[in-house]
Amino acid sequence: MSMSSALNAGVVGLVANATRLATISDNIANSGTYGYKRMETEFDAFVLNQNRSAGLYSAGGVRASTYRAIEEYGALVPTANPLDIAIAGRGMLPVTSAVDLDNGFQQLPMMMTRTGSFRTDAEGVLRTESGLVLLGWPAQADGSVPVMPRDTMGTLQPVRISANQTAGDPTTRVSLGVNLPATQTLPTAPGDPLALKVEYFGNLGTSESLDITFIPDTTDPTGMSNTWVMEIRDSASDPAANLIGSYRVVFDDTQANGGSIQSVTTLTGGAYDPATGALSLTVAGGPMSLMIGTPAGATGLRQLSASFSPTNISKNGSPVGNLTTVEIDQDGFLKATYDTGFVRTLYQIPLVDVPNPNGLLSTDSQAFKISPTSGNFFLWDAGDGPTGSVQGYAREASTTDVAEELTHLIQTQRAYSSNAKIIQTVDEMLQETTNIKR
Repeated sequence: MSMSSALNAGVVGLVANATRLATISDNIANSGTYGYKRMETEFDAFVLNQNRSAGLYSAGGVRASTYRAIEEYGALVPTANPLDIAIAGRGMLPVTSAVDLDNGFQQLPMMMTRTGSFRTDAEGVLRTESGLVLLGWPAQADGSVPVMPRDTMGTLQPVRISANQTAGDPTTRVSLGVNLPATQTLPTAPGDPLALKVEYFGNLGTSESLDITFIPDTTDPTGMSNTWVMEIRDSASDPAANLIGSYRVVFDDTQANGGSIQSVTTLTGGAYDPATGALSLTVAGGPMSLMIGTPAGATGLRQLSASFSPTNISKNGSPVGNLTTVEIDQDGFLKATYDTGFVRTLYQIPLVDVPNPNGLLSTDSQAFKISPTSGNFFLWDAGDGPTGSVQGYAREASTTDVAEELTHLIQTQRAYSSNAKIIQTVDEMLQETTNIKR
């Protein structure tokens, strides 16, 4: 019994070391594969019985088990492609099968990967050469992403980018910085209005303008009135009724706040918010905020004894532009940049996390699927919870250490030879037993 158990122990030893050799071979073969997670083989003693009587021991041998070290992170390798994506820290990118998408399946499989080199296909879908399609939440027209459920992939969509798309960004906010000459409010001043034209962009990318007129009040016989009436007209509105707001602006002449706004009175049009310094205007394309400054503030409209001059005019929006590049930021927002400088958010790419990453099922192309031992997935915003940040222009290298694998290869070879020697020795002993009868 003991001799046959020794023979069996040698056989299972050969099998166990052959299994380890297979994982080593896989690891070395994929030492240059981006996103590859190395395989580990562990040996456990297999005990047949606990009989300690003299001469009655049966060798159980060894049992091999393998697992993939998915929780290990490879080094990030810089690349030149903005849609080469990797994760710095915990989490995975949500992907699905390009084959299922091409076949028009409604129920796409939920898969995940640590890294990928994504490029658009003929239909603008972002996919890797190995057939993984990137999933994300589409952004709304204003660039915001609505609240989405985090425990289902039902709201995730394949990311599509039209390479020849154009877009315009309508202006919704203008900040006005202008100095009004204080001496123009003297009773002896001519009282001529001062005109200013500020460009903005309409909903279709057209160039429009706010025509602003500052009319000084010269009715105070005692000196400077420090009062102006500001009239705002919209070039995109009907010329017969394009006055969208008029306001009486009084400036401070005290030592502490000389030159700043003292009060703003709405004559016609939208209200003035003293907390933000904004006028609520309604142009032909919709609402717009015109920032003129807060009372006692140091920015916006000022009245000093200097010439009439714009000091700072800024606005959002842009004319129609052509797509130049698409990049992903560290928060997982996929953004398109146009040749006019306009940047639009297209998608948010969440990060997938599970309680036990090492329990995920491995598939081809360094992708993984949920299993009973991995636990249910959850979709995090990049950088929230346990997840790390998203890195564009980067790939995650293989976690294989070739030097370590070669060391394991030598050990496995010696162990395999030793187990083969056991079988040879048992064979010789059985031969001696057979020779006794002769």
